[in-house]
Amino acid sequence: MSQIPSPVADAWTPAQIQAVIDAHRERPGAMLPTLHAIQDRFGFIPDEAVPMIAETLRHTRAEVHGIISFYHHFRTHPAGRSVIQICRAEACQSVGSRQLEAHAKASLGVDYHQTTPDHEFTLEPVYCLGNCACGPSIRVNDDVYGRMTPEQFDELTDELSATVVEVK
Repeated sequence: MSQIPSPVADAWTPAQIQAVIDAHRERPGAMLPTLHAIQDRFGFIPDEAVPMIAETLRHTRAEVHGIISFYHHFRTHPAGRSVIQICRAEACQSVGSRQLEAHAKASLGVDYHQTTPDHEFTLEPVYCLGNCACGPSIRVNDDVYGRMTPEQFDELTDELSATVVEVK
């Protein structure tokens, strides 16, 4: 048994990036669909993709970089195996998300938009998970957890770290 490979292990080539760009280049407003498609396929948008996108979609590199950096959803580095998002919206703040945020940063040893050295966890802020009545809330990959305490956070990260999935 081995662990699920993280996006760090996902290789990409310029030809693969170009194929994704070409698949979206004729769409109206092709920039965002192209960026989403690249991130969906490779887990992040490699720096080397920026000039390729710019040339193909007839934008400047600065415009492409500006769009990537404006939207918090896009990442330019591989994420950890588990992406943990902590809600920072007012409803969650009113019930302790700031304390949970401080605990998570200290516990994982990373700040927002960083990945642990073992590539297990990436920590990201999010501004509403739609779970306001059950704050503070976090999302781990696609699962939302409400009424999260620091103790539950530690239990969850321990459980996620111990999760071993057979890769075929």
